[in-house]
Amino acid sequence: MSIVVAIHYLALAFLCAFGVQRLVATVQLLRCRPAALPPAPGALPHVTVQLPMYNEVHVAERVIRAAAALEYPADRLQIQVVDDSDDATAQRVDSVAAALRDDGHRVDVVRRTTRGGFKAGALAHALDSADGELIAIFDADFVPPARFLLDTVGHFSDPQVGLVQTRWGHLNRDFSLWTLAQSVLLDGHFVVEQTARACSGAPFNFNGTAGVWRRNAIDDAGGWQSDTITEDLDLSYRAQLAGWRFVYRPDIVAEAELPVDAGGLLSQQHRWAKGSIECLRKLASPIARSDWGVRRRAAALFHLCANLSYVAAIVVAATLPVVTRARQFSVGPELAALDATLLALGFGAVALFYAAAARGAGLGVLRAAVAVPAAIALDVGLSAHKARAALEGIVGHRTEFVRTPKLALVRRSDRDRTDSYIRRARAAGMFELVLAGWMVWGFAQIGGGPFPTYATAPFLVLFGVGYGLVGGAAFAQYLPAPRSRAHARIGDAAGAAE
Repeated sequence: MSIVVAIHYLALAFLCAFGVQRLVATVQLLRCRPAALPPAPGALPHVTVQLPMYNEVHVAERVIRAAAALEYPADRLQIQVVDDSDDATAQRVDSVAAALRDDGHRVDVVRRTTRGGFKAGALAHALDSADGELIAIFDADFVPPARFLLDTVGHFSDPQVGLVQTRWGHLNRDFSLWTLAQSVLLDGHFVVEQTARACSGAPFNFNGTAGVWRRNAIDDAGGWQSDTITEDLDLSYRAQLAGWRFVYRPDIVAEAELPVDAGGLLSQQHRWAKGSIECLRKLASPIARSDWGVRRRAAALFHLCANLSYVAAIVVAATLPVVTRARQFSVGPELAALDATLLALGFGAVALFYAAAARGAGLGVLRAAVAVPAAIALDVGLSAHKARAALEGIVGHRTEFVRTPKLALVRRSDRDRTDSYIRRARAAGMFELVLAGWMVWGFAQIGGGPFPTYATAPFLVLFGVGYGLVGGAAFAQYLPAPRSRAHARIGDAAGAAE
């Protein structure tokens, strides 16, 4: 039992370290001053807008038309639809591109014969026919604001700027509590973490979309590479190691969709968590040997290994009921108080982090009071899935790039759409339900010994609710879903187009 206790506290201490890091980021956000607006460029540079997509029939037209609606001189703007689709998306893309060309827009459709390298391979292939000295990238579910390019290209008057990254917004944040919680998780990254990193001079990353690259920075860093499944994070660090400077603009918001189904969210989180650890394996040595100062190198390595915190979280969750039960008979309340203090430090810092994110994203006090606990519970519930992904990254287990399909569901009235784009969670969720039951057992043991451990009750509840939320959402996807007549017609039309 002493071994279990030791493992529990080692994992808890590791988890607290990441909690403290989020607390530091929150403090840095409060001290951060907005970046100066860029000077107006003497002559607007040529820009290529790349729209990578694969089987995105529901959102393809929207993003292409949004790119065409960007306020920018037509003779200096090239739109590339980088389409690897093998379903009805291809026909939709061709139709929209032809209509926009008739209206005077330059819209080029770039296709490959294979999907080698997935998104990284597609972007590298399209770069060969890109005319712009700047490359703006938007994923298929994004809707950039009309002034996006006019508000960002001025930063490139500084020849050392290699990237301008903007903040993600959320088209369907209010679709459900599920999407509201996700929005706060993402705002923690975009509102707090990215801003704090940019203000403190720490390295930060391109998020795969809603950013503008200098073409020379991509080439100088070695181009798009597909040896990790987070090609955006990989290129970001290689470019900064090569000496390029990044700019973050949290005041420019490009809105996108959040996954409305458990399968989509789990596949997305798996890719991000595993890819970050793959980048850690690839880039740890170059970062350690770089001429960056000690503080900047430490910040970079801490950033890349952040998803290891989920391994610690699952260890804490697995051992908490056992330790809670055992110490009621073998130790006094002092250790229980220590446990509660450490848990409160870790999760209290996380609560402040997400509260700052929710307020910074414009949520009112009442909505934030609902959204922040939901986000923390969702983050906890994802820990088992992300821990497995991180471990796969550590051992070098290779998997293919799995995209997160979008369904264009932005209203509650759209909730009943079901089609082949919904990614089933498969066996995912069963382990989370078992863990939720394990937390219930631990909660039932709290008052059973001479030294009751009531202080850990809130954390057993938090873990139980989080795992129950994710496990229940994943399991629910096995159940037959209603299919409305309207969406039956949509599905039949898509099938006919294929």
